[in-house]
Amino acid sequence: QVQLVESGGGSVQAGGSLRLSCVAPGRTFSRNTIGWFRQAPGKEREFVVAINWSGNITNDADSVKGRLTISRDNAKRTVYLQMNSQKPEDRAVYYCAAAIGGGLGVGVREYCYWGQGTQVTVSA
Repeated sequence: QVQLVESGGGSVQAGGSLRLSCVAPGRTFSRNTIGWFRQAPGKEREFVVAINWSGNITNDADSVKGRLTISRDNAKRTVYLQMNSQKPEDRAVYYCAAAIGGGLGVGVREYCYWGQGTQVTVSA
């Protein structure tokens, strides 16, 4: 099992920024698509953004276009999520996940390895 570890969550005021990191300390995932999902209280886990293995193609949810940017450094086994212009509705636990295949899917079932999540809170 691939273990992914998220970090960088915290509290920020609306309009502020955070950068999340996702690391796979135990093995390389340089050939996997990596995605970020989030889950707000009482809601289902939803797709946020994904990046292909080489880092040159991304897929963003409409709700975050222009505000969130995903990138990766395969040499460091790390994927980043830069979150700018944060809104109160961005409050959620954010999870990174490695996909089963190489596509940029938005479905939870397309991702087989998950981290434990990191909390992001945005105050108005």
